[in-house]
Amino acid sequence: MDETSPLFVISVAAELAGMHPQTLRQYDRLGLVSPTRTAGKSRRYSMRDVVQLREIAQLSSEGVSLEGIRRVLGLEDEVATLKARVRELEAMLADEMLNRPGRRVFAAGAEGEVVTLRSGTRVRRETAMVVWRPLDRG
Repeated sequence: MDETSPLFVISVAAELAGMHPQTLRQYDRLGLVSPTRTAGKSRRYSMRDVVQLREIAQLSSEGVSLEGIRRVLGLEDEVATLKARVRELEAMLADEMLNRPGRRVFAAGAEGEVVTLRSGTRVRRETAMVVWRPLDRG
């Protein structure tokens, strides 16, 4: 079982969220929290749903409208999706770097540009010396 497993009937979910069961039905109709349904069409709430109901209650007590709450929840879902995508891309990048060690080596060129180097090579540095002498103003 995980946080998305549908465990709680509406009365238990309402008690855990500190709400009336009718409020949960209304939120379901409005699409704020959509529990899974059994074959007999009864609602089953997960722990994630209960946490979301508590968040709705908190936002509502702070004066946020139901439409505002819908927007906040939508943005939170989007953030969670994007975070999962970032983790996926980071894992892909790590795999790529392990599979191709040393394939991408960069250095700064003389003019500040980015220079790609072959693995194991070093940048040749200029060894010339410049001597500065003040102008003779006399």
